[in-house]
Amino acid sequence: MTSFPTNRLRRLRTNQTMRDILASVRLHADELIAPLFVREGSGVSSPIESMPGQFQLSVDTALETARRWAGLGLRSVLLFGIPDKKDAVGSEAWNDAAAVQRLTSEIKNAIPDMLVITDVCLCEYTEHGHCGTLVEGDGPMDVDNDATLESLARTAASHARCGADIVAPSAMMDGQVQAIRSMLDADGFANTAIMSYAVKFASALYGPFRQAAEGAPSSGNRKTYQMDYRSPLQIQSEAALDVQEGADMLMVKPAWTYLDVISEVRRNFDLPLAAYHVSGEFSVLHAAAANGWIDLKDAAIEVTSAIKRAGADLIITYFAEQLAQWI
Repeated sequence: MTSFPTNRLRRLRTNQTMRDILASVRLHADELIAPLFVREGSGVSSPIESMPGQFQLSVDTALETARRWAGLGLRSVLLFGIPDKKDAVGSEAWNDAAAVQRLTSEIKNAIPDMLVITDVCLCEYTEHGHCGTLVEGDGPMDVDNDATLESLARTAASHARCGADIVAPSAMMDGQVQAIRSMLDADGFANTAIMSYAVKFASALYGPFRQAAEGAPSSGNRKTYQMDYRSPLQIQSEAALDVQEGADMLMVKPAWTYLDVISEVRRNFDLPLAAYHVSGEFSVLHAAAANGWIDLKDAAIEVTSAIKRAGADLIITYFAEQLAQWI
């Protein structure tokens, strides 16, 4: 008589209900953070060519978008500003009347339960597109780390004054978390949390974002301050320093192509962990779907599930609105 296996794992996959009740990784809308690109003006809703379904919005249209997202169960937004005025130091970043600050106030007034996270960086605000004040050294122009800290702290304090729940420093300057924490506490914002872009790599996958935020460097690159993806030993040090300086939450960026990094940070740190499913990862899926090579819905759910499976508590993704409907 033919011998059959007694252990048949396929029994646990026989139908959708069986698969669903046994799934240990589940996506929820309240774990998703939706990025918003906000600029000056009114009635603005400009499609971003490299990021299908994404827009540059003015404060009024961004507020409408946030209201729609809240209706779908999304509870967190991450704001990026696109100013009309740029200068050498990015001073518009800490203008309390700038678009990010005004939208923050509008959202907190209209949708008080929505969590507003603000990106704290200067690349969109500087005329040269780097993440801080440039200094001339022996070689090419580079970002002056310590001069930039004051600007980042002033920006975070401005966001907090306008109601931001969480500030998210992304400039990758040494000491940025400590500088921001010190100013927030001194200004009476001890309860404003810091989500640190603690482990952020210099990646080719940021290209569409730089078009969206109009913040590409006019010369050079950001490899002197963003991490080298070939140097994983720096992961622990970067995250540990930010924890010591007062970070309340950590982030890994990019996400889909750095699942091993997410897992490592999750194993070694107990703070809430976010992962940024970046623009290039988003646009690649759209491009493949447009060519008929993949199903967009299935691929987006699979990728974000993998990010959560790797250890992320929160996922920043341009698929947030669609995922909130799909899941």
